[in-house]
Amino acid sequence: MPQPASSLDITGLAEAVCRGERAALARALNLLDDQRSHSREQASALLRQLEAQQPGDKGHLIGMTGPPGAGKSSLTAALISVWRQRGLRVGVLAVDPSSPISGGALLGDRLRMKTSADDDGVFIRSLACRGEFGGLSAEVWPMSLVMLAAFDIAMIETVGVGQREIDVSRICDTTCYVAQPGSGDSVQFLKAGILEVPHVLVVNKEDMGAVARRTLAELGTALSRGHADGNWEVPVLSASATSGTGIEALADTLAKHRSTLQLSQCLLTRRKRYRAQWILKRLQDEFGSHGIGQLGGEQAVLERLAQDNTSLFEGLQGLRQLLLGPALNKQI
Repeated sequence: MPQPASSLDITGLAEAVCRGERAALARALNLLDDQRSHSREQASALLRQLEAQQPGDKGHLIGMTGPPGAGKSSLTAALISVWRQRGLRVGVLAVDPSSPISGGALLGDRLRMKTSADDDGVFIRSLACRGEFGGLSAEVWPMSLVMLAAFDIAMIETVGVGQREIDVSRICDTTCYVAQPGSGDSVQFLKAGILEVPHVLVVNKEDMGAVARRTLAELGTALSRGHADGNWEVPVLSASATSGTGIEALADTLAKHRSTLQLSQCLLTRRKRYRAQWILKRLQDEFGSHGIGQLGGEQAVLERLAQDNTSLFEGLQGLRQLLLGPALNKQI
């Protein structure tokens, strides 16, 4: 029987998560996925404990996105092997399509990632996108905070739904876009503006030869290399998860981007912005533009949250109370 949320030792659970204990990680992620009100209260306390025990810029949160069939899962598995050889602990949130019947994850990504089940330095959790546009479910950002507390690298692999899949860039330190050789997606995604999002672009399956080289050349020519985030020139890399080529260079480039953020002292600021944007989106989903207007508009909400030092769910709860009133506000 699962332990009731009301009887959980939240401090002990947070400490076990920070030690990377697999059972604690599974319990913490299940708690964040539980929508019942008493579980929401425990989840809020857990995030508060994790934030108190860990620096806000700990770890490296990487988003892996791209169209279906590009080889995101295979590339992720190859990167995990490189990171483990370097002594880094890795946690992965693999966002899968939702089952049309149960609503749960189809678990395809976890099956495709052929990592050792006996390796305590790797933890992979599949979860459903639950029909949300942008390729992510609402639970991904809170769960990523748990992963960052436990691992050196936390990766989010998105569902790969197409041109609207840009939400990952609003929560990750580094976004990596995986392109499929010869699919024609490069032109379509350029039209959609999605290639303005990633910090690193990689053409997978370079073992396909000429077609992969052509896609690499097309993207290298079409892409505006300066990233909107600031002092970063977007590299266009080539790799093959099958043959293992280019994986070390990709891992080095991802690490270099994090170092750039650290040197510019903007990593913590970015994560605070992601926190505010997550809360804003939850409020928009529940109350619409009218509710946001009652709080003074999007910019006012973001500015208010930037000054807020409460935990993630507490910040959301406080704004919900302003809109609903304490008597009606029964759950986060």
